[in-house]
Amino acid sequence: MYDESVPQRGRMSRRTVLAAAVTVGTAAALGAASPAATAAATATATGPTATWFADPTRAARPKFRWWWPDGLVDPDEITREIDQIADAGFGGVEIAAVHHSIRDKSPLDTARHGWGSTPWRDGVEAALRRAARRGVTVDITLGPSWPVAVPGVTPDDEAAAKELVHGRAELAGGATYEGPVPPPVHEPAPHVTGTRLLAVQAARVDTANSTRKETGLAPDSVRDLTADVTGGTLTWTAPADGDWVLISYWQRGSAQQPESGPHSAPAAYVVDHFSAAGTTAVTDYWERHLLTPGLRRLLKAAGGAFFEDSVEMETDGLVWTGRLPQEFEKRTGRPLLPYLPVLVLDDSNQVFAFEAQLTRQIRHDFWGTVSALFNRHHLRALRDWAHGLDMNLRSQPYGLQTDAIESAAILDIAEGESLGFKNLDDYRCLAGGRDMAGHTVLSCESGAYNGSAYSTTWDRVLRTMGGAYAAGVNQTVLHGFSYAKAPEAQWPGFAAFSPYNGSPGYGESWGPRQPTWRHVGDISGYLGRVHQVLQAGTVRADVAVYRQTGYTATGIGASWFTSTGVPLGWTHQFISGALLDLPNAEVSGGRLAPHGPAYKALFVEGDFFHGSTPTLALADARTLLRFAKAGLPMVLLGAFDQALTPGVPDSGETERLREVLTRLLALPNVVRVTEKPAVGDALTALGVSPDVRHSVSSTLLNAHRVTKEADFYYLCNGKHAETVKPPVAAIDHDVTLRCTRGREPVPYLLDPWTGEAVRVGRYTRDGDEITLRVALRPGQTTIVALGRPGLFGDRHGNRPYAVSSDADEVLFTRDGLTVRAAAAGTYRTTLSQGRTVTSTFRSVPAAIELDRWNVEVEDWTPGSDVTRTEKVRRNLVMDTLLPWSKIPELEDSAGIGRYRTTVVLPRDWSPASHGAYLDLGQVSDTFRVTVNGKESGPADRLSPVLDVGPLLRRGENTIEIEVATPLVNRLRVTRPEVFGSLARQEHGLVGPVKLVPYAQTTL
Repeated sequence: MYDESVPQRGRMSRRTVLAAAVTVGTAAALGAASPAATAAATATATGPTATWFADPTRAARPKFRWWWPDGLVDPDEITREIDQIADAGFGGVEIAAVHHSIRDKSPLDTARHGWGSTPWRDGVEAALRRAARRGVTVDITLGPSWPVAVPGVTPDDEAAAKELVHGRAELAGGATYEGPVPPPVHEPAPHVTGTRLLAVQAARVDTANSTRKETGLAPDSVRDLTADVTGGTLTWTAPADGDWVLISYWQRGSAQQPESGPHSAPAAYVVDHFSAAGTTAVTDYWERHLLTPGLRRLLKAAGGAFFEDSVEMETDGLVWTGRLPQEFEKRTGRPLLPYLPVLVLDDSNQVFAFEAQLTRQIRHDFWGTVSALFNRHHLRALRDWAHGLDMNLRSQPYGLQTDAIESAAILDIAEGESLGFKNLDDYRCLAGGRDMAGHTVLSCESGAYNGSAYSTTWDRVLRTMGGAYAAGVNQTVLHGFSYAKAPEAQWPGFAAFSPYNGSPGYGESWGPRQPTWRHVGDISGYLGRVHQVLQAGTVRADVAVYRQTGYTATGIGASWFTSTGVPLGWTHQFISGALLDLPNAEVSGGRLAPHGPAYKALFVEGDFFHGSTPTLALADARTLLRFAKAGLPMVLLGAFDQALTPGVPDSGETERLREVLTRLLALPNVVRVTEKPAVGDALTALGVSPDVRHSVSSTLLNAHRVTKEADFYYLCNGKHAETVKPPVAAIDHDVTLRCTRGREPVPYLLDPWTGEAVRVGRYTRDGDEITLRVALRPGQTTIVALGRPGLFGDRHGNRPYAVSSDADEVLFTRDGLTVRAAAAGTYRTTLSQGRTVTSTFRSVPAAIELDRWNVEVEDWTPGSDVTRTEKVRRNLVMDTLLPWSKIPELEDSAGIGRYRTTVVLPRDWSPASHGAYLDLGQVSDTFRVTVNGKESGPADRLSPVLDVGPLLRRGENTIEIEVATPLVNRLRVTRPEVFGSLARQEHGLVGPVKLVPYAQTTL
């Protein structure tokens, strides 16, 4: 926001200038800054204003994954859809060629409308041109679907994805093998014509090394028989001592194509992700076939990032690249071929094993080499090329056994996904790489739920994202927005993933086809404000967890912290060895990376991915020793006095490692524990405490960002994994927050739904710590900022606040510090200056349950065209609220319902001294409330309780609640072949709806 993390917000970027130029029709013209840009620059210079929070920048707003049926798109429709997305308050799109729903019905004409064709380029240019005018950005996938592939690459090309497959033959001791080299256990994929023999080996079977699935081998028995192969045949006699196995290794193309293809003519094949040739094939295709001068100019004006989905390389064998043996030897100083038996895979299963420790070390060295090649030849090369086009690289850097934490440090924007990530620690892995490298954004592919197409509710998305934001995510790419039409698509329009193999599929198709789109501006505003805060300044995390193996998307967390520390307020991120070499990896004032994320301690434990073995690379151990000598507290869990190297050690390396660790463990700021429960006590003994504390174990999650003006705390009542049962319960307890900026901090409550920022009325302060009460329903979030008086345009300055009260609420309103209560009585409030104030309320009307409703339903049904919707009006009178699925007239309906009722308030009602909360109870999905003809504004989807006091009057009041539903109940009967197996869902206003009056007075 205001300091080092996002400098572009304080100046007119090149892209802003170019976007303005495109808007006026010439890319060469340089115009004045727009009002929005001027306001953003002013906020940057003067500190956070109310406008900064209420109206987040386009860059901070959520984006859509925008699915196209390859190039079968019309530029005019593309322009309309950009307008729809921009009008709804979203900040960008990602163009992706995805059409799983029609792959088996009506294949697209890839020669005329394939990915990369002239119509596809015309569509991309139309999107960029309109996006530049509307101030949104356009991301583009590097190839059609995923993984990255481009036309013109054949399976046998050097640039194509490779696999190593094996053959085998069993041989008794003393027996002779004579015949063709054992062929691969799997036939090559179609169109693979070149299979090259890499090596042939023999090894003696050692049952002591066998596992349930792996054949044990004696490592010192491995013999290279490659030179004995003549004309494709081999003659060899096994020694008499035991049984033997012959193993052949074959290199060939995997012939993998991007998902749901073909997408192009000629067909695209997945490129080698571990070689320069594979990346060059991608960049050359873009440079030669796609990047016209016009497209280059438009990318500079409205382009955001090139995008790569998760690395889902498919092979029956082992992922491979031609130079792997040479690169392995260069990295480790040892040849690869003697280790090949314990590396080969058969349908993702290991085939052979040596002794367990040696096997683990060999596999670590191999995948470390693969990881280095992927990060160097693929991610770094693509990132550098993208920068040459004024674009970023955004990627999901997981799917293989590679160091995704290091990858996140390389990428401009790392991305996770709510569908594939098992819990919050998967995001914390990527967040560690992002923050140690000094990047700002961690993105999330959000809202994909298997089998939930057209039944996904926004509150489900919000619950999912609530915890992800606490784990480091600060950009949402919603899954997704489908282009309007495609061959064989049915009402309500083309949906990329529905039907999916005849089922409802996954991934919602948001947009005007959805009834909830009427209220989607409330959603985009909420998400944008959360992003705005979570992209501000720099992150703060309490502890760095050192992860020897930097995988993610595994669901594996950190001992003590994940299960015990987080429920007490602790925050942690994961770092891997590669991050220790970054410029930010320094210690000052007892903090690692002091300028952010400023870890207070480092936690090291055994490698979960290898039997929790306590391992450390010698170079990393030396770095940790240097950090500890500089004053960084450390806690080590496990037998690190007997640590091993993660890879195969050089001569004497294990002894040198243990000597370094002996020196490390002797330091006073380093504690070794042997049991997980002792970790918390060890941190306390080292003087380390979290920035957020609560005395009770809680489902409260938090994220902390620091700017020059304020500490921002994002708080969410969520859980570690969405699939964990039972769901979280409501929480209501005190929380202590530490302020790192300024003296005598003042807390402000930031409502991401309404955009309001108000000073907190009741809290206690102890030095740099603020303690306040936090009450959140399941999934609900709030944001607290700690800063100087007058922040966000606050007019209450240094006025006294309440430190205690027996009233229901004490809050700052426009009139000053105000006490509220829902029952008559006398209430005592103690102010910060020591004075106690008594407030007496003689009468407060009882809560009123609203039980008679006139309901007008706009029932959405298929129209005359695949994208046309007919809206049938239905009118009902209801004395008891029920979900539509239990109302005979509406049981298969979907659309928008408007509920109207009246309530009469007593004659002595005065807006100055009375008000009321409207509690909607159960409501699904989105809604808006109007009282006496005036809208109440956006309301929290996960806590549908609104303060409607300013809108009420004495006597009769009219309340209208407009509710929009998903389409699933209608699709059950209009498309039963796809959706008929689903049960009717309980949407609509279910209630009970209550008006809960309160009395109030200003102190």
